[in-house]
Amino acid sequence: MVDDRFSNFSEIVTSVDELEALIGAPKQMVIDKVQDHLDDVCRAFIAKSPFVVMASTGVGNYIDLSPKGDPAGFVKILDDHHLAIPDRPGNKRVDTFHNLLKNPQLGLIFLIPGKTETLRVTGEARLVRDPALLETMAVQGKVPELALVVFVERAFLHCPKCMIRSGLWDPERWGDSADLPDIGEAMIQQAHLDTTPEELFEEAEREGLTKLY
Repeated sequence: MVDDRFSNFSEIVTSVDELEALIGAPKQMVIDKVQDHLDDVCRAFIAKSPFVVMASTGVGNYIDLSPKGDPAGFVKILDDHHLAIPDRPGNKRVDTFHNLLKNPQLGLIFLIPGKTETLRVTGEARLVRDPALLETMAVQGKVPELALVVFVERAFLHCPKCMIRSGLWDPERWGDSADLPDIGEAMIQQAHLDTTPEELFEEAEREGLTKLY
């Protein structure tokens, strides 16, 4: 069946055989590096990571990606198979949480500034409100309302080539982004709001949306 969304393309890879003929097969050690738990390498990486991107699947099988950031070590390792991610104040969309209530599978990529490797983790997640856990995640005296606890099923370090090619940590390769809209300007344009960035910021402040904790 022809998919009209890609009808402009005539050379589409549709099988594993085609893909492997183009790319080749990975070495066995690349396959064997995948762990089913958090080993010392994973633990050390997570302890130094201040930023993680979470991937979940919602209604209609739409993939959603959501970033989370806090001081390094904010993701708590509970044991070899469990880690916990605190929830901080935001815009209340909580797309990831909605998705996980329907499909508990979650993917994570941990980053460390200056480090070209990344850590990939996948598993099954639950929204948890246990007070003893939440209290260990308090920042500036503010205890999170929720934590995301993940049962780790797969974990491995990803090679550094993408970071090296992108120059992500090399300031000399950073482009000038001053002409790009900030979140307020983008909100006005994309949500078709009849307001100014200044008025939008004042409203966000009144509603507490600018608070970090």
